Amino acid sequence: METYDFDTLVDRRGTNSYKWDSAADPDILPMWVADMDFRAAPPILRALRQRVDHAVFGYTRVPQAYFDAVTGWFARRHDWHFPAEWMLYTSGVVPALSAIIKALAEPGDGVLLLTPVYNCFFSSVRNNGCKVVASPLVWQDATYHIDFDDFERRAADPSTRLFLLCNPHNPAGRVWSREELTRLGDICLRHGVTVIADEIHCELVMPGHVYIPYGSLGDKYLHRSVTCNSASKAFNIAGLQMANIVCPDDAWRRRIDRALNVNEVCDVNPFGVVATQAAYSDEGAAWLDALLAYLYDNDQFMLRYQQEHLPDFPLARLEGTYLAWMDCRALGLSSAELEERLKSEARLWLNAGTMYGEDGEGFMRWNLACPRTRVAEGLERFRRFVDAVRP
Repeated sequence: METYDFDTLVDRRGTNSYKWDSAADPDILPMWVADMDFRAAPPILRALRQRVDHAVFGYTRVPQAYFDAVTGWFARRHDWHFPAEWMLYTSGVVPALSAIIKALAEPGDGVLLLTPVYNCFFSSVRNNGCKVVASPLVWQDATYHIDFDDFERRAADPSTRLFLLCNPHNPAGRVWSREELTRLGDICLRHGVTVIADEIHCELVMPGHVYIPYGSLGDKYLHRSVTCNSASKAFNIAGLQMANIVCPDDAWRRRIDRALNVNEVCDVNPFGVVATQAAYSDEGAAWLDALLAYLYDNDQFMLRYQQEHLPDFPLARLEGTYLAWMDCRALGLSSAELEERLKSEARLWLNAGTMYGEDGEGFMRWNLACPRTRVAEGLERFRRFVDAVRP
């Protein structure tokens, strides 16, 4: 069995990395932006080198082989079978979400969110003239639960048109169970609310948990939903800008295709195409399995450290994603103030919980997709900061 190196420290400074080059202070350790500090999988690198060697990078036609790679991967890996004809491609999941909202909602319509949730959900809703309808998740016993009664009350509002589902959920780290997804789906069906599933983190699932594609729940759920996915998060190729929309309804798909063109996000680059095809191969799957084992060990390392050195800062149980969610309310600081003070005093950059809505107040998000020595260094910096603030 081939082994993969996730321990080497790759220097990303000076590469125009949004994560590493946004801070003027070179001593800041960035553990915020949700990309990985690991080199991409070997089959992806080979495919990209071959494409570079061709040396001509004109406008790109997405071949049938790309669609076969995506549909084959979801059939093999997740037992979700859908035809290539249901797919549209675009430059990212956020442009996809924006186009779907534009296609399926009118300005003034409500879009339901389970909060705290990925920050671009809010901007995608508001940029299309719609209103955010937040149903807060309930924080209890180091995890988040859905308040189904609250969710149904908000779904029942006649102005609520769409529900943006984050599955797995960023930043809560939840991998929604079949029972939870079905219950959400039944509520949406009762009230005529269409489910838009952002499943970009679908490959990043910890042991003991299973990602259930919303579209695989059954026909009645599938045909009142649209799903967005991409290899970008799990295979660290977000900068290559490639994502998919899976829409079984022909009329909706035509409207979404039109919205992609109106938003001018209907073209992609050649590197995203070949990288995705390489990722969704048997060798890509082997690399992904090794990555998941490493990320799980990072999570367990952080949990042990927190329990020993930071007992007043509980972590959400990480079921999926590589994003740890820490309750920092013991410090008595707002998330925004804590983010700034960590940068200036601890040289550590985390995401303020309020980036994901007001229900994230008091929490901070950590990115664990890096060599374990960086996780350890980040935790040490945080502990020293806490010791200084609470002598």
